[in-house]
Amino acid sequence: MSILRSSRFVRIAGLGAAAMLALGLAACGASGGTSAGDGNAAEVELSTPFKVAATDVPHADILGFVKDTLAEEAGIDFEIVTFTDYPLGNRWLAEGEVEANYFQHRPYFDALVDEFGYDIVPLSDVHVEPYAAFSERFDSVSELPDGATISVTNDASNQERALNLLAQEGLIVLPESGDINVIAVQSSDEYNPHGFTFIEADPAAQARALPDVDLGILNGNYFLDAGFTLKDALIIEPLEGNIYANFLTARADNANDPRLLKLDELLTSAEVKAFIEQTWSGGDVSPAF
Repeated sequence: MSILRSSRFVRIAGLGAAAMLALGLAACGASGGTSAGDGNAAEVELSTPFKVAATDVPHADILGFVKDTLAEEAGIDFEIVTFTDYPLGNRWLAEGEVEANYFQHRPYFDALVDEFGYDIVPLSDVHVEPYAAFSERFDSVSELPDGATISVTNDASNQERALNLLAQEGLIVLPESGDINVIAVQSSDEYNPHGFTFIEADPAAQARALPDVDLGILNGNYFLDAGFTLKDALIIEPLEGNIYANFLTARADNANDPRLLKLDELLTSAEVKAFIEQTWSGGDVSPAF
């Protein structure tokens, strides 16, 4: 069975806070260009400013490099709007608060589209952040005792990814059928032979929870933001066959917007590839093109 197989999902929660934050952004009335959804996307002027939503590290860093070094010569002008609560990225995009977002991989994208019916589309793959497990108490996974406490995300698509990471090391066994989540694994002696206790936490809180658990499994953007690198990790997700490449996302009604097509082109340029490889030379972020 492939470690990086297609995901099955459960409902993603926490949209009450997302709704409040989205309303807050709308109330702020940040300046931006005319949405391509307001008319024919192909007729939007390339130079019209637009907004792109992104999580801070590495997405906003990569966008910042494009904005500072490539965008002016390419004739585009965009504002980077950062956020930490994952559901906001697609909500803002679907509601027209931003023209694009850059923060997610395909399993998460598919889950949100299936759950909420968002009419959004992926553009080109840009980078992969390998998922990784960290501990402040142990130096290797072989030291984990039976009954150890492991923190995993409460985001369904990444929760299965975290469990895949543990299965990769033989710490748990994944069910051959049905949902792959902590409920299914923790309650079974067959799947959880070491009797691990799993704690579900918001992705953004995973790094802060690390001192209180034996092992924490973190998204790349959050472990980088917390000052960790893959050199600190006890388990690292393989890049080969990795289905978790992050990409620029647009709405279906503005996917042909020349500004977004130009940004997509710049994000997959030789200059951006070199920037990623030089900035995260240890492989914490790897080009996906």
